[in-house]
Amino acid sequence: MQKNKTDKTNLPSRHVTEGPSRAPHRSYFYAMELTEEEIDQPFVGVATCWNEAAPCNIALNWQAQSVKRGVKEAQGTPREFTTITVTDGIAMGHEGMRSSLASREAIADTVELTMRGHCYDAVVGLAGCDKSLPGMMMAMIRLNTPSVFMYGGSILPGQHEGKDITVQDMFEAVGRYQAGDMSEGELAVLERVACPSAGACGGQFTANTMACVSEAIGLALFNSSGMPAPYESRGEYGVASGKAVMNLIDKNIRARDIVTRKSLENAARIVACTGGSTNAGLHLPAMAHEAGIEFTLQDVCDIFRDTPYFVDLKPGGQYVAKDLYEAGGVPVVLKELRKAGLIHEDCITASGNSIGEEIDSVTSEADGRVVYPVETPISETGGVVGLMGNLAPDGAIVKIAGMSEDQLSFTGPARVFESEEDAFQAVQDRAYQEGEVIVIRNEGPAGGPGMREMLATTAALSGQGMGKKVALITDGRFSGATRGFCIGHVGPEAAHGGPIALLKDGDMITINAIEGSINVALSDEELAERKAAWTGARETIYASGALWKYAQLVGETYKGAVTHPGAKAERHEYWDL
Repeated sequence: MQKNKTDKTNLPSRHVTEGPSRAPHRSYFYAMELTEEEIDQPFVGVATCWNEAAPCNIALNWQAQSVKRGVKEAQGTPREFTTITVTDGIAMGHEGMRSSLASREAIADTVELTMRGHCYDAVVGLAGCDKSLPGMMMAMIRLNTPSVFMYGGSILPGQHEGKDITVQDMFEAVGRYQAGDMSEGELAVLERVACPSAGACGGQFTANTMACVSEAIGLALFNSSGMPAPYESRGEYGVASGKAVMNLIDKNIRARDIVTRKSLENAARIVACTGGSTNAGLHLPAMAHEAGIEFTLQDVCDIFRDTPYFVDLKPGGQYVAKDLYEAGGVPVVLKELRKAGLIHEDCITASGNSIGEEIDSVTSEADGRVVYPVETPISETGGVVGLMGNLAPDGAIVKIAGMSEDQLSFTGPARVFESEEDAFQAVQDRAYQEGEVIVIRNEGPAGGPGMREMLATTAALSGQGMGKKVALITDGRFSGATRGFCIGHVGPEAAHGGPIALLKDGDMITINAIEGSINVALSDEELAERKAAWTGARETIYASGALWKYAQLVGETYKGAVTHPGAKAERHEYWDL
């Protein structure tokens, strides 16, 4: 016997399922073997970034099936769809990396368009690789539907000579090979064991950083992000996520009820205390933008400044995501932050409970190995620091996790390169000197275009043993796997006439991560003279297509490098149409 029909008066799916005029629409659903009862239920989009590009996303298809089971068990009708992913590990070190950040916008846009076009009432989004996590969460916040995020899980660590290794070690091995410290045969052995399973890169790189953010911000169920991708029991989190989104529909809890200024601050705390990726300084402002909240790179860095760093994860530390999961995962980290009074406990989460209520149920404690007690942290300040000065009036960001205090300041002459390729070639050729500040410009969101990551260059420097002997600054980005004194997101970018565009070889640059400053030893008058003589942004080869369009639309880095006006400019909400 059919249960009571769902009242769809306030649900978007009423536009495709209700009344005689929607008979043609319903005929399509019957063609896909939906029953009358299933057509009458809430429609839940189950969005994945599944593809065969890389191990990060390969497990998302079966995990989506577990989400669909959960939706069905809670009397909803799941509708699975996929969107793109650009996987940074494959795109790294060549022109393909220009597609990476732009893919974040494409993911958000395509999820939005699919949801709007088919009038789905809610969404569970599954993502595995770097930009797909913020892209999926941005779509949820933009649509402001009942939403649950689920991470696909991390890769298992590789094993080599009794040590855990990650893809970071592979990039650094290239530098060792170029330096003559590793043979081609040794490199071949390492590449075959570094990545032994499905899942995203295992260290606290961008994917795992944003996975931690998904729990701390409240869009994901507690502890759902930590379990490695190959574990079959991840399916239990899928089922729970499917049921959770149905609960949110019942309670009319939507994404912007969850993503608030306070929950964004909670998210920034988890990045800082785990030594997370500098890319969070780009993605958190972009997510805030979708909610109509002003939350810039500087706001993120202010939180980093007074958050202790107490979770010992690669690349700055010793352990990988699997180790954190076995030590109690994000819930234990949040519990430690609460002890220090650093969590807003009243923020609502995807479970329908507040984050304080969720922490109340956590029985595990810091193990003192992977997760240190907050009162005895690895360092008193966060693993990521914001910088400002006459070289970066809009700010810049540096990851200092794992660096000692004597490594947190650097003064040296600039060695200027107009692109990553030029810099990488110079590193390969050893055409740089110890003590220099390597400057890579024209790699910002508009000027690149695409704001490429510099992991190939920074990893090669580390592999050559020079990671602590030079500094590197760029208007581009760094991989979460980057280590060494590497400053990214320098703004304004060169294409917009920022001071980085005006530098010359030999200009003395001083970076101080303790004070949070980045300056070039040039007077305001000298900078003004150089700006007057500046001939404008470098032309790129991208004069049409998606990257050209992205370059025309993209805004400032410190605001998240977004491509539309955001929630502040809205004249409607999707659910209310």
